[in-house]
Amino acid sequence: MIEARGVVRHFGKVQAVNGVDLCVGRGELFGLIGHNGAGKSTMFKMMLGLLAPTAGEIRIDGVPVSGRHFREVRRRIGYLPENVVLYDNLTALETLHFFARLKRADASEAPALLERVGLGHAARRRVREFSKGMRQRLGFAQALLGRPQLLFLDEPTSGLDPEAIRDFYAVLRGLKAEGVTMILTSHILAEIQERVDRLAIMAKGRVQATGTVQALREQMDLPLWFEVRVADWDFEAVRAALGHLPVSAIEARGDHVAVQCQREAKMAVIAALAALGSRVLDLTVREPSLEDVFFGFSD
Repeated sequence: MIEARGVVRHFGKVQAVNGVDLCVGRGELFGLIGHNGAGKSTMFKMMLGLLAPTAGEIRIDGVPVSGRHFREVRRRIGYLPENVVLYDNLTALETLHFFARLKRADASEAPALLERVGLGHAARRRVREFSKGMRQRLGFAQALLGRPQLLFLDEPTSGLDPEAIRDFYAVLRGLKAEGVTMILTSHILAEIQERVDRLAIMAKGRVQATGTVQALREQMDLPLWFEVRVADWDFEAVRAALGHLPVSAIEARGDHVAVQCQREAKMAVIAALAALGSRVLDLTVREPSLEDVFFGFSD
């Protein structure tokens, strides 16, 4: 659905994007993460056709973004910017009717979209009365006008409470089931690590790595942590069981023993702990978080 090849963008002497190659498959929920200034928003704007690349090419659904046929493709794209700007004097329903006219979309979709994003009860309230989270949800409804086949979502859960975030990702699951391609950015890495199909990590205008969260974990070869609870707090039994293995650390932490090892030693550690039998009350394996992976690639 999205192909970027050798994309560069300069702002005077500042090189915001520097040779980005990116491919997003049809129907994927794809994450784009990076520090502020990494080039994510500039890539979004170029993929939307709002900025022209200094060099390189971007194609959406096989059509060059810079080509004259892109206007038709753009009608099948939805966009939720990081900072949603709406007209305070309009109601939620009037807002969607306004954007429907701009997009040449069917305005009759508006009530159902407001229900879908949890704003059905506020359809006739003026936007000036909306909280930050309600404005964000209205912006999301705007992005869904016209039943887009491609969605760009820039920090889409900004201002949402935990319940609204859960509901937002429930909508994304429904859209994914319908075959919609979605690309989103987020600074809340724990929120997206189990929800995206693949992601790309950007730093200094370049894509540093692309893949599933698990593939990136394995590529970084970050250590694992085991949390072991043993009967009678038998710390020495754990130490003795693992003494012959290449573990990096064995630490007493509250009611459990924490053991760190490299990924290749994982099964050997599990086997050694299993040999303790009923003395092991509980065992948890902690994979590196997306945050750990992110800092490993972006530092």
